[in-house]
Order: sequence, then structure tokens, then C-alpha cells
Amino acid sequence: MADADNLVDEEDDRSRRLRLLSYNVQMGISSSGPHNYFTNIWKHVLPASCRFRNLDRIAKLISDFDIVALQELDAGSHRTGYIDLTEYLAQKAGFPFWHHQLNRDLGQIAQHGNGILSRLLPTAVTEHRLPGALPGRGALMVRYGHGESALVVLLIHLALGKRSRLIQLDYVAELVNDYRYAVVMGDMNCVPGSPEMRHLFGRTRLCEPAQELNTFPSWRPNRSIDHILVTPELQVRQCRVLNQAYSDHLPVAMELTLPDELHLTV
Repeated sequence: MADADNLVDEEDDRSRRLRLLSYNVQMGISSSGPHNYFTNIWKHVLPASCRFRNLDRIAKLISDFDIVALQELDAGSHRTGYIDLTEYLAQKAGFPFWHHQLNRDLGQIAQHGNGILSRLLPTAVTEHRLPGALPGRGALMVRYGHGESALVVLLIHLALGKRSRLIQLDYVAELVNDYRYAVVMGDMNCVPGSPEMRHLFGRTRLCEPAQELNTFPSWRPNRSIDHILVTPELQVRQCRVLNQAYSDHLPVAMELTLPDELHLTV
């Protein structure tokens, strides 16, 4: 009987775990050094068959996770053969729910944005335009559950300029402060100790990472600019960088233990 009880406890423990991944996939373009920014520039405007071979590798990598936040995807333009890359990755990796947020609409040239893939059934998906000096940055909020027991996951890709990032993180703080259980993840273009991140931590209950995880550039990572941040009620079991260089960024992964009052639907 004791063995059976332990088995039940282990199964319940696994059911409370949530595996998250954030990844800037650079439109499916692989990079092995700074020279690739020049040699691969044509792939940002023209179709390339190697893009989908690389995306297939990314799909295999992300298939082990429950919620995946992806940055720098195309919703279907000339350069991708009019294929929505968020939908492509969702289908290849077996995710039943996905959503693409279009942030820069350049017609047939590019449909640039972010995407989220989920094995859990969302109750609401909301798109937000982030403020800043230049348009084209967005936040995608996905809610699971209702009321005070809801979990919200916010996918962001922040601006390159410090002043714009400060304004954008003010906006992010307004979004997440309404929720007890919140996750913010994405390419934030700033390190944990930067003034803009300190500003975010001062305005919200989001926890600062326990350690800096360098994700950029993928061939010699020395900057921690891709993050997964959570409120303290979400227990972090593990957070790590995956050494898979399918982009100019490396993916960051986190495993959480959810509190008993959170009930997420698969």
C-alpha cells in the first residue's frame, strides 16, 4: 500500500509541474558567428529551403514543453512561402493551441511578430501594443483559468533602446500586477541588473532570476537578455539555458511547481 501511495504522490507531483520555454528563433535562420548577419541577410527577404530544415530541428527541441513563447516569427509572407511559422511549429511539435501576434505588417515582404504554443487550453488571449519611440513591439497575454486562481503568461519582445524599454516595462507592470500567478517571458534586450529591469522588479512582484543565464549570441553567449520571470507563488524547480544553436539566441527553459489552487485544463 505504501508503494501505491508513493506512486499516487509522484503522479500528482508531475501533474503540478509546468514546463516553459522562451526562444528568439530569428525567423528560423541559424547562425554560427557574427559573419552570418551578412551572409544570411537575404534570408530575411527571400525564401530559403534551409529555413524549414532548421525549423524542424527547433520543433523537435520545443516538443517537450507545455508553453512555448517564440519571438521573431513570420505570419506568412514571400520569405516563408506564405507559411505561418507559428502554425508550422505548432503542427510539427504537436501543440494543439497556438496564436501569432503580428507586430510589423510589411505586406508580402514580411509579417513580423511573436507566437505562443500551448498544450493547455487558454481561457483568453489578448494582444497589446507596447509603447515606444518606434512602432512594432507587442505583448501577448494568455490567461489560463478564471478569477484569483488564474495563471497569466505574458510574451514580450522589448525594444533595443533603453528609454523605450523603460516605458514598455511600465506597461508590462500594469498588465501583470492584476494577477497573483504571473509569468513574463521573452527577449527583453537587457540584463537582470540593468536600470530598466530593476525598475520592473521595483514595480511588480516578479522575482529576479537567481542567476544570470547567458543566451546571446548563441555561438559565444555572454549576455543574459532572454528571461522567464515569475511571481513568488510559482515555485521554480529548475531554470537553464539549452545549448542548441538554431538561432542567434539560445533558448531558456524553466520548470515550475504549481500551487494546488491552480487548475489548468489540458
